[in-house]
Amino acid sequence: MSTPIISVHGLSHKYSSTWAIRDISFEIDKTGILGLLGSNGAGKSTTMNIMCGVLNQTEGDVYINGIDLKKNPEEAKKQIGFLPQQAPLYKDLTVDEYLLHCAYLRQLDKKQVGLHVDEAKERCGLGHFSNRLIKNLSGGYQQRVGIAQAIIHKPKLVVLDEPTNGLDPNQIIEVRALIKEIAEERAVIFSTHILSEVQVLCKDIRMIEQGKMVFADTMDAFNNYIAPHSVRVEMNRPPSQEELLKIEGITKVDFLTERSLRISFDGDRDITDRIIKASVQYDWHLREITFDKGSLDEIFAQLSNNIKSN
Repeated sequence: MSTPIISVHGLSHKYSSTWAIRDISFEIDKTGILGLLGSNGAGKSTTMNIMCGVLNQTEGDVYINGIDLKKNPEEAKKQIGFLPQQAPLYKDLTVDEYLLHCAYLRQLDKKQVGLHVDEAKERCGLGHFSNRLIKNLSGGYQQRVGIAQAIIHKPKLVVLDEPTNGLDPNQIIEVRALIKEIAEERAVIFSTHILSEVQVLCKDIRMIEQGKMVFADTMDAFNNYIAPHSVRVEMNRPPSQEELLKIEGITKVDFLTERSLRISFDGDRDITDRIIKASVQYDWHLREITFDKGSLDEIFAQLSNNIKSN
């Protein structure tokens, strides 16, 4: 078996007398984007600061490509690129000056520094801004500079904390596309409290609430976390509401258009079989039937409430 890119075991951290996170565990063993989801104050930033060696944990272990971060931090950090919420930019420097500074901080081979800077600029679309002062760049391009410093040493793991926060819609789209490109070659942990960001970018999700892991699965599993209680139906010859309500389990019928309906039911997923059988029997010409999924906000709220009630 290959060594996981990152392995987190029993991670816990206490500020004074309060636990910020408790018993967080997960692994990433392939490239791509993992979404770290949670409301503000849930413990996401604490988790990422520990993973990146910015903060020492109270309990637990973090291994980066098999290297113990606590016992051998210098070697482990060579495998990590980190963009915190506030990008660590020196805005009175030019893009080239700043990235050269970052390359030297990463102790890259002096003969290779120029190559690393050029590759990071090219990947992040900064080639035309080499001599521009960072403070004169737009918010979106400043964020690109922040991402460039996170990948300049070609790490196996890149951790991005709320990387689209404060950007306008066009800048968000551009940064999303850049993150997808970067994730083709390395593992990316993408932290956010914005559900739509996770839906667009991530295939796998870890959700933290009140310092505890409350969900660890795929985006599809997240979408299906709440069992559906309604179906969308398209029929060429739909019956009346009264006729549909005679089918066992149906509790409500709403016509969305002349041929489109939303049918609410009591939770028994065999309802689709009964609708199909009735459609054939009474010649309703059923064209399509699909379960309604719970909205991301509903799923997020339910997972959050689950931890509060425990």
